Formats: sequence, structure tokens, C-alpha cells
Amino acid sequence: MHEPDTHTRELMLENETLRSRMAYLLEQAERNHSIMTRHQAFDLKLVGSSTFQELVTTIFQTLPVISELDIVTLSLVDPDADIYTVMHKLGVDYETLPHLSFCEHASELGFPHIEGRRPEPILGPYAPARHMGMFPHPPAGLQSVALVPLLRNTRLIGSLNLGSADPNRFTPALGTDFIEHMGSIIAICLENVISNEMLKFIGLTDSLTGVYNRRYIDRRLVEEIARARRQGYRISVMYIDIDHFKQVNDTVGHQGGDEVLREVAQRIKAELRISDALARIGGEEFVVLLIDADLESASAVANRIRASVEARAVDIAGGAQVSVTVSIGVATLDDFERDHAIEGVAQDLVAQADTALYRAKSTGRNRVVSLS
Repeated sequence: MHEPDTHTRELMLENETLRSRMAYLLEQAERNHSIMTRHQAFDLKLVGSSTFQELVTTIFQTLPVISELDIVTLSLVDPDADIYTVMHKLGVDYETLPHLSFCEHASELGFPHIEGRRPEPILGPYAPARHMGMFPHPPAGLQSVALVPLLRNTRLIGSLNLGSADPNRFTPALGTDFIEHMGSIIAICLENVISNEMLKFIGLTDSLTGVYNRRYIDRRLVEEIARARRQGYRISVMYIDIDHFKQVNDTVGHQGGDEVLREVAQRIKAELRISDALARIGGEEFVVLLIDADLESASAVANRIRASVEARAVDIAGGAQVSVTVSIGVATLDDFERDHAIEGVAQDLVAQADTALYRAKSTGRNRVVSLS
């Protein structure tokens, strides 16, 4: 049996090399197809997100997995804290979103400003001093990062920040088409969801006083009772009524009465924490939801509100002044039975506060009555 000659051996070696190269290319093609499929599913999930919390949670939970990243963070431009405030009021739990941050100015995101040019992604080694704002809780061993500008009609609305423990994952020489495409999808979804949430917030707000309306407080009360049951803390409700409000309207007219309503709402709000909620539920009546407050502490807040309203007359346009007082009923949730429907418990809690308010009004007004 003859040994293969040199030419044959070279051909065999070349064939083996080609087979190995083909196998590698097929493996890469399959991997790229798998990545593309996962990202398409991710895009669909983003587009299908109906709330801010759902969208941001999807970004943080899904993107690190499908892109094999060690961290993903999101920085949003929010000059007047409108986004932060409205999302919080709509129930966004920021404690579950540690990788979400807000900044006052777009310049804080670190993208060079060149007149007439869109900011481009910044890729390179992780530098703690430079990237602290983008990665406030960096994982150990973070080596390379990509900062992807989120743009809407040339306006910079935020930055998607990607991090890897692989120093070669993000380098200045790497192409950015893929991450720019991903950034554009996320920017569109963010703008749409934020706009929808803002409209939702407007629909939950009383246009005269700027506080919440009945629709909001009914929904929020159900959510908070469910959370109180899980976490075992107290919530209390105040029912507040401006005393003899018809006389106010008769004295200073309805426009003057509107000014009184706005001022009373602001004085109530000034005594509350950011976690509490104030709603005007019709006419001269307000409801306050106090989180993590037992009957004693809720009654103390109610007495501060009563004293604040009484302490100073309300200035009316044209120089008139009106002295007003409020009556307040207070009740605290004591029904933690899991088999009682939350909606019914919420109605009972408000009804108890209303009963306490009736007692306050029937025993002289300008007072607080609490029901245990």
C-alpha cells in the first residue's frame, strides 16, 4: 500500500481545514440566528409593554440574559423630575429598579456635543470614576462598557448602559449598528410608555386642585391594602370636609370658592409624606390615604391638618379673606383576613372614615373623630 504523495497530503490537509472552517461558520451562523431570534422576541416584548415598570423591568431582566451581559442600566433625562414623580405616583416601585437612574441635564450622560451631529455610542474600558453615574452598583470584575444614546428626533432622552466582565466585549473598534438599532427600539418604547403614563396620570387628577381624583384613590387603596396584607403594616384613611362650604360660595362666589378649595388642598398636602395620597372626591370633600400609619399617628396628622386650615384665613383675589375650618374622620385598616375581598375591605375602610366624619360634623365641626 502506497503512502499518499506530498500533493495528496496537502489536498487532504486543505480539505480538513475547509471542513473545520465550514463547521465553525455553521456554528457561528446558528449562534447568530439564535441571538437574532432572542432579540426579535425581546423587541416584541418591549413593544408589548403597557406600563413604565413593565418596560423597564423587561429591559433589566431580559437584555442581560439574551446578550450575555454582566449588567444593564438605564439613565433617563428628567429636568424637572416629572417622570420620576408621576411614575412614583402611579405605583412604580423604585426599590425593585436599582439600575434605573435619572439626571437633570443631558450633558450628565457624557456624550460629546457636536453641533449638527447625533451623539454616537461610546465603547471602551470601564473607568469607575468616569462611569460611576451610569453604573451606581457595578458588579465585581466589570471590564468594558457601551453607553448607547437613546434619541427621539435628535433629542437625547437617556442612555442605555451595557457592561461586561470581558475586556474585549466593547472596544472602540467594534461596530455599533446592532446596539444603535436596539437603542432606537428602546427609545421609541420608552417615549410611548412615558407619554401614555402621563396621560393616565392626567386622567387620575382633579383639574381644579391638582390633587388626585376618586378614580385614583379607589385604585390606589386596593393596591395598598393588598401590599399591607403582604407586608403586615397599617394603613389609615381620612375623610375631610370643608365646614359650611355653601356659605363660602354664597359669600365670595364660586370663583372664590374654587380658590378656597385649592388652598385647603395645598394645606392638607403640606402635612403629608410623599408615600401618602390625597384626592378630591367631589365638591368640598377630600380623602387621604396614609401608608404605614396606625390610628394614633393618623389622628395626629389629622389634627395638624385641622389646625393648619384654621390657623390662617384664605386670601381671595380682589383682597377678600375667608376663614375656613374642616371636619375630619379617621379610620385604620384592621381587617387582614385573606378570605375577605380587597375591594369590599377598601369600601368598608372609607365608609368607617365617612362615619367618623359624620360624627365630627354632628358634634360641632372643626374637629377630628377617630374610629378604632
